Amino acid sequence: MQNPESRQFGEKQVTPEEKTTLVRGVFDSVADNYDIMNDLMSGGLHRLWKDSFVRRIRPKSNQKFLDVAGGTGDIAFRIKKKAPSADITVFDLNQNMLDVGRDRAIDKGWIDEFDWITGNAASLPFEDNSFHVYTIAFGLRNVTLIDEALREAARVLKPGGRFFCLEFSHVREPILAKAYDLYSYNVIPRIGAAVAKDKESYQYLVESIRKFPKQEDLQARMEAAGLKNCSFSNLSVGIVAIHSGIKA
Repeated sequence: MQNPESRQFGEKQVTPEEKTTLVRGVFDSVADNYDIMNDLMSGGLHRLWKDSFVRRIRPKSNQKFLDVAGGTGDIAFRIKKKAPSADITVFDLNQNMLDVGRDRAIDKGWIDEFDWITGNAASLPFEDNSFHVYTIAFGLRNVTLIDEALREAARVLKPGGRFFCLEFSHVREPILAKAYDLYSYNVIPRIGAAVAKDKESYQYLVESIRKFPKQEDLQARMEAAGLKNCSFSNLSVGIVAIHSGIKA
């Protein structure tokens, strides 16, 4: 069965159309507090995970990058610092997230350094063979049609182009997994309520992690979408994982 997550909004059963609308609503709500909440929820670890992710990519200035679900610019800005002349498109379902990212870019002195485009990852508005690198960080689990999004990634990459995904994943060690679950379900929604005044959105974000495919399952789905040499590596005992593949 393709896209089993398309009817899951956390623990709720919904239609695919409802899920897309609900996900857009979540990020409308959290956009203004997104970065500070990431710091609070992860104890700052998300910064190290993103740094490791971009080091793995090894950006070069003569490359074209598509950063999907890139809203607030965290990955795009890291790429720009390592490859100042790179062509970077930031793409996101949510206009509020892109507005935050654009404002952050301007604050950093980057006025026209990025293209900011709104749309759905499962139907990209780009021609075949357009990009050298496709990145998606902490966004794939929120996509309604993951398998279509993976096929779209393969379609828009140039031959030899590289796909990179950074996403919350599954802790392998049972005792650590139990401790992580206790923290996620009991602490993160409370932080969301206290800081962002939005417990429900952060409850969904916790639940969405548990519904996301396990590492080997996502690797298999990447290969089915047309990516080759697919692999993954765990960070922080599997709390997050970096997945990569190449377009043949």
